[in-house]
Amino acid sequence: MKFVKKFVLHRITLLVIAVLLQLGVLISVISKFNDYFIFFYGGSILISIAVVLGIINNHTNPSYKIAWIIAILLFPIFGGLFYIFWGRNKLSKRAKHKMKSIADRTKKALPPQESIIRELEEENEIAANQSRYIQNYGYYPPYHNTVSEYLPIGEIKFEKLKEELRKAEHYIFVEYFIIEEGIMWDSILDILVEKASKGVDVRVIYDDAGCLFTLPYRYNKKLEKMGIKCCVFNPLVPLLSPMLNNRDHRKITIIDGHTGFTGGINLADEYINKFQKHGHWKDSAIMLKGEAVWSMTVMFLSMWDYIRGIAEDFQQFKPITLPQVKLRNGLGYIQPFSDSPLDEETVGEIVYLNLINKARKYVYITTPYLIIDNEMVTALTSAAKGGVDIRIITPHCADKWYVHAVTRSYYRVLIESGVKIYEYTPGFIHSKTYISDDEYGVVGTINMDYRSLYLHFECGVWMYNCSGVMEMKKDFLDTLKLCRKITLEDLQNVKWHKAVGSSILRVFAPLM
Repeated sequence: MKFVKKFVLHRITLLVIAVLLQLGVLISVISKFNDYFIFFYGGSILISIAVVLGIINNHTNPSYKIAWIIAILLFPIFGGLFYIFWGRNKLSKRAKHKMKSIADRTKKALPPQESIIRELEEENEIAANQSRYIQNYGYYPPYHNTVSEYLPIGEIKFEKLKEELRKAEHYIFVEYFIIEEGIMWDSILDILVEKASKGVDVRVIYDDAGCLFTLPYRYNKKLEKMGIKCCVFNPLVPLLSPMLNNRDHRKITIIDGHTGFTGGINLADEYINKFQKHGHWKDSAIMLKGEAVWSMTVMFLSMWDYIRGIAEDFQQFKPITLPQVKLRNGLGYIQPFSDSPLDEETVGEIVYLNLINKARKYVYITTPYLIIDNEMVTALTSAAKGGVDIRIITPHCADKWYVHAVTRSYYRVLIESGVKIYEYTPGFIHSKTYISDDEYGVVGTINMDYRSLYLHFECGVWMYNCSGVMEMKKDFLDTLKLCRKITLEDLQNVKWHKAVGSSILRVFAPLM
């Protein structure tokens, strides 16, 4: 009886029931006016045609357009309405004004660093152009005086994170897509509660969809009672809304404005291999110490202000002095950046494309998903055809079978062009990294799929000539030893029904 009550009252059950009720009411209304069905059908077709014309003329990615157009043509009665409720990223005037206000304060807190870019230009004009793009269109400047330490596995990040959290004196900011009760989160929570009791400003943001199955309903209220300020990003409601598509996929921890973490690792036991649902979980993160952490601090505060609807003075959180850090292998250039789905600038994808298009020797990539558009396919294949050594590591074990099937559907066109594809045989690789020419590195939260590149709030760290870059390369080559190279012969042995299924799924890849 207790299980039945828990199931009935679970918010997932309530959400499903609410949506089904809405559909039931709609179908009931249609059936009541059965004699006028032809008019309803004609009206639905006209709406779908109008929606298709609107899709064709907007500035969305072409593959995303095609997927929606096919879906609408297959389901002409409800397809257009479904796109209106689910497929757009259109903001209300109030939301636009709110976003503009936050963007203006973000730009003010992060003034351009033209002197650093000019210095970089003297060293490498191509690197300077990449950095300038992030500054001009992502609004996040480059920095010196920052040490990067690459963390090649979740277990290492976990220990480093606890070590740094214990040093906090002023504030701790935590923003994650997934937080799950268990060994990892409970250990971190103990530190956060202790710090909050001593007057440290502790704040947590978690995504409601990401934590739908991992945290109890209104968990934020529980944290507030512990002295931890907490926001839930984009709470799920039982109404169809385009904003439900936009999730906070970032993973950020900031301590006192001078130490920051980001990468693919969420705060859940699977990420530190305390249990293995999909085999060994390979992930990565980066720890920064120094000036560049200020950009990460502003990222968090911008999101906090957006959710809470307040306008804090960002400058009050800027550290007056930074702790002395031991510089390794020179300064280098470090540039944290964020990407929002609420504008037309796909910063994450452009950062990736710039690295591929400008590579001279090699590009090494790790990604859990390989669901890419024509621009990315062209960039990868063109670079490989030009002699650049392109290697991509993807998972061997799937976390979602249909996504894995679509990932594998891209192998042939890439391999035929000279791209080398490897699968991580011990389990699932969740790391999102790019390394190029012993000079460039990007690590962050951005998957190579449509959701990360177009629909989610994401973040990453672009690096040039930093120690972290070579640490990333070493980890990639070590990981490669545990991988199996995929050949054209492997693809020819795929059963016909799987090949057909993958082809069908690929049509709808942008909607996954």
